[in-house]
Amino acid sequence: MQPRTWLTGGAVLAVVAVTAVIVLTGSSEVAAGNEPPATATVVKTDLVQTVQVSGTLSYGVPQPLTAAANPGTITWIAPEGATVKVGQPVYKVDNVPVILWNGSTPLYRPLQTGTKGADVLLAEQNLSALGYLKAKPNSTYDAATASAVKTWQQATGQPATGVVDPQHVVLAQLGPPANLAGHGDLRIALHTLEAGDRVGSNANNAILTYNGTTPLVVVGLDVAKQHLVKKGLKATVTLPTGKAVAGTVATVSTVATVPQQGSDDPPNVPVVITLADPAAAGGLDTAPVDVALVSAQKQDVLAVPIAALVALAEGGYGVQVVAGDKTSYVAVQTGMFANGKVEIPGDGIAAGTVVGVAG
Repeated sequence: MQPRTWLTGGAVLAVVAVTAVIVLTGSSEVAAGNEPPATATVVKTDLVQTVQVSGTLSYGVPQPLTAAANPGTITWIAPEGATVKVGQPVYKVDNVPVILWNGSTPLYRPLQTGTKGADVLLAEQNLSALGYLKAKPNSTYDAATASAVKTWQQATGQPATGVVDPQHVVLAQLGPPANLAGHGDLRIALHTLEAGDRVGSNANNAILTYNGTTPLVVVGLDVAKQHLVKKGLKATVTLPTGKAVAGTVATVSTVATVPQQGSDDPPNVPVVITLADPAAAGGLDTAPVDVALVSAQKQDVLAVPIAALVALAEGGYGVQVVAGDKTSYVAVQTGMFANGKVEIPGDGIAAGTVVGVAG
């Protein structure tokens, strides 16, 4: 009989810490009556290593949206939680809609025939995307632009002047991580003013806060684990309802956040995860979630329960192969460990091989 050490208990958690045992040299065959306490079958499977972390499901960091300084009374605001698409009104002042456009170039002046500049290009790009301008957008406000503007104004309930008034347009600039929502659409987070409130002073008035339209998961990842995560990595997000949703790492910040003084938490980096099925979030906002990040994986490998490993006196590890009423030890090379299994490539090992397992 060949003495051996089964890897059980704490040894399963730290295989490298297993000490060598005395194994007699010579034949590796073991006499009948010394069968292992239990057996398992070698399987061909996929192994996946994961990192378990906590995250927050939200629509991104709310940002303020301000009204222009022209005096007036708010007569309507899109409801909290509503999605406003590009081309739709966000709020109304004196019952004139203020329309959402996509872009970041500030509209700082009236746009009319003869005006040139980047703000004209932004206006024409939006008019083109909304179907009002048929010509190719450029930086010159011409007769075709003015005609498209009049049609747009009539369709949206504005005075049909043919001049773009900056007071009738808002640009939602979605910063990280809300910019992942895309297309310039926004979600109304919270009203800071209400219908009936007056606006217009020497400074802009904050009317509401907004964020992106797609729920995201943000994880504050310990910087010690940063090397395990990269853009495109797969993840599984478990919602407070218990439902698991597939996700993908969208961004990994390179700037660490240092916890407040006196906190025992380690420095962390923000990791943003998008959901394969955003609708699965069911409207949850600022909700705690559990995240399993796939740090490594292998496909179609031979694997057995970790408890099937034995430490050999000559070094390395093996498994006790069971064939009928005979058993023998076969040396193996350990590969990936995941989900209670270990990859064991080696001569004499194939799918379906029966091996001993510690009881």
